Amino acid sequence: MKDGIPLGRIAGIPVYLAYSWFIIAAFTVIVYGPALLLRNHFLGIGAYFVAFAYALLLAISVLVHELAHALSAKAFNWPTEKIVLNLWGGHTQFESYTASPGRSVVVALAGPVANFVLAGAAWLLLAAGVFTGVADTLTNILMWANFLIGVFNVLPGLPLDGGRLVESAVWKATGSQEKGTIAAGWAGRVIVVVLVVWFFALPLLSGNSPDLSLLLVTLLVCSFLWMGASGAINSATLRSRVHLVSAAALAEPAVGIPNSATVADVLSVAPHGFPAVVICAPDGRPQGVVDPAAIAAVPPSEIYGTFVTAVSTPLADGAYVPWTSSGQELIQYLAQLNGGEYAVVDDAGVVTGLLRQQTVVTAITGKEARRSGRP
Repeated sequence: MKDGIPLGRIAGIPVYLAYSWFIIAAFTVIVYGPALLLRNHFLGIGAYFVAFAYALLLAISVLVHELAHALSAKAFNWPTEKIVLNLWGGHTQFESYTASPGRSVVVALAGPVANFVLAGAAWLLLAAGVFTGVADTLTNILMWANFLIGVFNVLPGLPLDGGRLVESAVWKATGSQEKGTIAAGWAGRVIVVVLVVWFFALPLLSGNSPDLSLLLVTLLVCSFLWMGASGAINSATLRSRVHLVSAAALAEPAVGIPNSATVADVLSVAPHGFPAVVICAPDGRPQGVVDPAAIAAVPPSEIYGTFVTAVSTPLADGAYVPWTSSGQELIQYLAQLNGGEYAVVDDAGVVTGLLRQQTVVTAITGKEARRSGRP
């Protein structure tokens, strides 16, 4: 239920209605209900029900849009995890898949194309005079809603579908999807600036006051676009640095000693607190890391009688990685572990290094991680 209200499955794809959708539905009723009543006095309170029907039509239009993405992806054997209709419209969440510039464009443009098809079908019905009254009004709304959804989504910037055109063009030219995503993300930010200038700044400069409802919609849309564009840029920036993550390259030198060793044994292999010392179980499995500060606090007269277990902090269960681990594989493995330190072992299971979470985060982000606990 965390995704919202389950609406069932379409072509085997779970569809959810997020609770946030009711916010945009309420907004639609509050804003368009009075406008419909003003133009159609005979509707009375029914104008608000018509406005709610408008919100439902928008949801259906978004669902068709997302289904087009999912079904076109299915043609390329890209598994779809779910479709969620929410405050921002909706999104299709895919499972792991291998993309290419061409396929990415096809899947992205399938959504707007579906909306243009719906708009065209509604236009044909209106031109034929099939409906009258409220049905005619709703069909007219359906036509314009799908036309605008289609046009809006082909704007060339992420997170809009048209942003995939920019991404794929740069991806094809450079061979880097990350560079394409970053370029498309910045294009999305430019679109936000243009929308703010067009719908807010220009009316103010011309001496006109922006319409309040239009201003609210613009701010809502622009905040969504800016967050999506920024998220795409940040995500691509992180992905572009994944290759820098290597257990062998990022680990500091370390040696392993048995958990039956004493402080004197630690001082013999690391007299100045270097390299790091990892204590191991009888089967060789890393168990903990010796704390240099605790070692320094042991009186010289007691170094032969104090075991390393008394001056070490435990490692989380399974907190050791092969020295050959790198990239996405290493990140995914570390994400499953608790703690912030991991022993690095060679092919024979011998401890060769100590990898700290802080070091990995710095390698991925290019920024120093906030320190917490023991350095």
